[in-house]
Amino acid sequence: MSLITTIFFGAIAGFTIFLGLPVARLKNPSRSWQAFLNALATGILVFLFWDVLSQASEPISASMDAAKKGDPSTFLNLLALLVVGIGIGLLGLVYFDRWFIRPIKINDQAAHLHLALTIALGIGLHNFSEGLAIGQASRTGAIELATLLIVGFGLHNMTEGFGIAAPLTSGARPSWSFLGRAGLIAGGPTFLGTLVGFSLQSAPIFVLCLALAAGSILYVVGELLHVGRRFQMPELATWGVFLGLLAGYFTDLILTWGGI
Repeated sequence: MSLITTIFFGAIAGFTIFLGLPVARLKNPSRSWQAFLNALATGILVFLFWDVLSQASEPISASMDAAKKGDPSTFLNLLALLVVGIGIGLLGLVYFDRWFIRPIKINDQAAHLHLALTIALGIGLHNFSEGLAIGQASRTGAIELATLLIVGFGLHNMTEGFGIAAPLTSGARPSWSFLGRAGLIAGGPTFLGTLVGFSLQSAPIFVLCLALAAGSILYVVGELLHVGRRFQMPELATWGVFLGLLAGYFTDLILTWGGI
């Protein structure tokens, strides 16, 4: 598969995330619907956190064989990147919120917009690593694998779009331009990752991007749980988290079914 074709299909895989964003434009949704969407997004992101850590652990586990034979450098480097990446992704957002966001007097609508962009950022980091996988598979001549990755990641990104849109249903309807920017932040990195993956195969970059995504997603899950408690609908929230987990799992299962 040529570079141009790879980038084109990588872009399609990333920008399917826009299919889930129009949910944010729902007019005057009920509190129960808001609570459910918030919980659904939480469930999707909890699964995504587990999925990201699993993917990041694969090259680290693979490097353990060399470490057992007396060459631990690769293993230690990848492990350090994982720890540092999670720390920066999680603690970086905590301190950014404390030093730059909280001092600013913002209304509830602005807070919802900020949370949606934070979610988009975390998903974008994850999608960059997905783009790396597509580009690397195409570069090595694994056309069938690259195709399956494109289809699977494209379907997966549709559910991630709902994760971005959910916090926005609690306030005034966001503009289409805002949703466009959020979609670019979350989906655009798939395109960039495809380009980088085709040109450069690097396990450290792969692990670092996934670690940053894991940290930022963990931060966002905590924020969504805080928002969810305000609705005081524990039964509905539990169903939402459960269905979100299933949505993330079954879309990911498509990749496994394809032999990835």
